[in-house]
Amino acid sequence: MDPDTYRKVVGRFATGVAIVTTRVGDLDHAMTVNSFTSVSLDPLLVLFCAEKVARFHGAVLEAGVWGVSVLPADMEDASRFFAHRGRPVDGQLVRWPHRRGDSGVALFDGAIATLEVATSAVHDAGDHSIVVGEVTSLGMPSDGPPLLYHEGRYKSL
Repeated sequence: MDPDTYRKVVGRFATGVAIVTTRVGDLDHAMTVNSFTSVSLDPLLVLFCAEKVARFHGAVLEAGVWGVSVLPADMEDASRFFAHRGRPVDGQLVRWPHRRGDSGVALFDGAIATLEVATSAVHDAGDHSIVVGEVTSLGMPSDGPPLLYHEGRYKSL
């Protein structure tokens, strides 16, 4: 099967957009994802997928904790920034107001939902890892329509 056709087919599934964050030592790491999903209500589990060659992959596995900030439509700029490979790690969060959760991860003030998560399992999935974690805190810091991704473009409701 052709990878380009595959991308077009799965791109027809509209997704929300989130930024996943973690912290190793004094450095914040962040990455835009649309592969975030709820897994279980008992216990409260969520997952996201990280490309194995991404700098974020090693950082989140080392840290064992991560934050999820579900983005509203007016945070497309943040989504684009944190999707860009090779950006400097140091100081990357300064453009967006955020707070530290109890685990020390950054959570964006403008997010329509936030979660703090402790990794409970990592599963091999081809060129990605499926990172599953137990939710340790929840929040809804702001309201607004969600940022969506569909057919290779950002959209909103």
